[in-house]
Amino acid sequence: MKDVRDALIVARNTEGGLVHRPLSPHLQVYRWQISMVLSIMHRFSGIALSVGALVLVWWLVAAATSPDAFGQVQWFLGSIIGYIVLIGWTIALFYHLFNGIRHLVWDAGYGFEKPTFHTTGWVVVVATFAFTLLVWIVGLAVK
Repeated sequence: MKDVRDALIVARNTEGGLVHRPLSPHLQVYRWQISMVLSIMHRFSGIALSVGALVLVWWLVAAATSPDAFGQVQWFLGSIIGYIVLIGWTIALFYHLFNGIRHLVWDAGYGFEKPTFHTTGWVVVVATFAFTLLVWIVGLAVK
């Protein structure tokens, strides 16, 4: 065997003879690429958006309940932890939006060339942080 990975693809068939079976892709075989990271982050951003939606519901229910309940939620969201949650939610929102647009372009059959694939990945990352920063600068300035 030339490579230690060759030992992992040897198996026995039902008659007991040795056969090579395919090795499932995993992180020990493939090196990290922008597309892998963006795919994983797209799933995490979807989860973060769900958690953020729960915070939004909490805020809306508190607003409909009483001034005291609303004040408590406003106090939490105005704290350092609240700002971290809101900034994280904003990042997740913009990332999911821009990566979703990228996926729609792929669904139309464009952007599969390797240079385009990598460039659009980095565009998603840069646009996410640029728009998040812009929204927070404007939001805090208006406040």
